[in-house]
Amino acid sequence: MSDRPLRIVLLGRQGSGKGTQAARLVEYYNTNHVSTGDMLRAAVSEGTELGLKAKAVMDAGELVSDDIMNGIVAERLAKPDVEKGGVILDGFPRTPAQADTLVGILGSDGIDAAVNLDVPVDVVKQRMAARGRPDDTPEAIDRRLALYEQETEPLLEWFGQRGLLVVVDGLGTEAEVFDRLVAAIEMARG
Repeated sequence: MSDRPLRIVLLGRQGSGKGTQAARLVEYYNTNHVSTGDMLRAAVSEGTELGLKAKAVMDAGELVSDDIMNGIVAERLAKPDVEKGGVILDGFPRTPAQADTLVGILGSDGIDAAVNLDVPVDVVKQRMAARGRPDDTPEAIDRRLALYEQETEPLLEWFGQRGLLVVVDGLGTEAEVFDRLVAAIEMARG
């Protein structure tokens, strides 16, 4: 393992096992899992200026703008736990513009890799339907997956053009996928 704190972006469709694997990676690398949802909630509860702006936007039922989100991410990544212990980013960046901002925050060599946990659409649909959540209707699942493809395809291209994209097969047991993730991350870190 490298001495430098881990800094990766974790990508993957809903139902790909991203949350499960992120928890395992956090433990293995003794790092921080930072998701956009957690960041927004923390900024709101801390009452930061950006958190209050985000709260007003969310209370109005709107999506938080890139400007606010970028600011919240910059604040979170500047905290000592991330500076010292690294980070697994989940849910940010969502667009190439946000990826540009992330590079601005962390520096041109500040990202070890963007790891895409690749699970075929038919498999994630089965997994999501099996969860039995009330909002996991076939129509809702199709909508979320279509939106993910639309948003994420340009992001995969963005990371790929910079030599940062690593695709990991997300099929198999939890342990098999985890072993592939660690091997891919270690290779990306040199």
